[in-house]
Amino acid sequence: MARFVFKLPDVGEGIAEAEIVAWHVKAGDHVAEDQPLVDVMTDKATVEITAPVAGVVVSVGGAEGDMAPVGSEIAVFELDAGAHVPEEAPAKPAAAQAPAPAAVAPAAVDDDEDFGEEFGARYLAAAAPPTVHGDAPAGAGHKKALASPAVRARAQALGIDLSAVQGHGPGGRVEHADLDRLLVGGAGRVAAPVLASAITETKVIGLRRRIAEKMQESKRNIPHYSYVEEVDVTELEALRGHLNATAAEGKPKLSFLPFMIRALVKTVPRFPQVNALYDDEAGILRRYQALHVGIATQTDDGLIVPVVKHAEGRDVWELAGEIARLAGLARQGKASREELTGSTITLTSLGALGGITTTPVINRPEVAIVGPNKIVERPVVRQGQVVVRKMMNVSSSFDHRVVDGYDAASFIQALKGALEHPASLFVG
Repeated sequence: MARFVFKLPDVGEGIAEAEIVAWHVKAGDHVAEDQPLVDVMTDKATVEITAPVAGVVVSVGGAEGDMAPVGSEIAVFELDAGAHVPEEAPAKPAAAQAPAPAAVAPAAVDDDEDFGEEFGARYLAAAAPPTVHGDAPAGAGHKKALASPAVRARAQALGIDLSAVQGHGPGGRVEHADLDRLLVGGAGRVAAPVLASAITETKVIGLRRRIAEKMQESKRNIPHYSYVEEVDVTELEALRGHLNATAAEGKPKLSFLPFMIRALVKTVPRFPQVNALYDDEAGILRRYQALHVGIATQTDDGLIVPVVKHAEGRDVWELAGEIARLAGLARQGKASREELTGSTITLTSLGALGGITTTPVINRPEVAIVGPNKIVERPVVRQGQVVVRKMMNVSSSFDHRVVDGYDAASFIQALKGALEHPASLFVG
């Protein structure tokens, strides 16, 4: 039978290489034409590449996490009889599945009463299935024990180090009975398990690797200046509750976020240096009149930043609807590249996990990031009286190369004023 060598096609925008994220086939599998073959990730998106021919997979090129240059051998097929053979390996990428973010932020909007249920927080997303080694690290004096996969899985679940177990099976193989003898002493007494020395290794690939690279770039290149201020949001929370209680049917529920964005809309024009992108290689600071707010969002695959475009032209209801729409797309991995790029300032929050303060990492090449923390009731002194108020800290970070500390502090103070006098959010 004839063989066909399939080379990695240009998956768009002139990229030179792509990362292999997940294989859908292995050597020996029979595939039909257009059957999913491999997922690859570029700087812009994760793309599913389909099989260009029908046949048996002879070999695949590269492991998950490897970088594959465009034009390199990605798979070899033994063709079915009569299978269509393209003259050149065609670029058959399916629609982008889960676009890689142009930027990421260190904290995401959580699912809680204060910040809105439109963002579901899932903080334990795995970048890749872990590989477990039952033997100890090199040099520890242990050798790998003989055991079946089932016995290894049971030992791992019990926290037992197989290298310390006496095996009574053929060739010293550890069997289930050996684990039973270890766990149960002479008269039914449960023995203390042998502490496991297993090491779990997880290869950092795909979106998780993109996040790591973006965070590293930001911290390496940007001298961060952080500033925290407390805000009395008692009046704002009362207004939010009233608007939700009296809203017309079909109106989206108002979380805290639309009001926070409205406060940015009112404040940013007085501080144009914070609504900007800094091209440090060219030495150019680009200030924007339009306000495009990135919303750091936690998904099963990691943190991504969908963007609310032209926030200055939307009221709180429109903002709430757009946030919900983008959140849904982000969670489903269906947000487009356009919806994930173009932010000029980022809003990030951990919601109920917001704690007292955070030090958010700037979404490079932006120059500012703002992070509301958890709203809590606590006693404060007002006009000589101790009263209970709803208080919230606002954490922020700025690129100190282009935003001076005084300007950063003044910006947050102005933002505080807008939040503490919510009527101002609807004036002008």
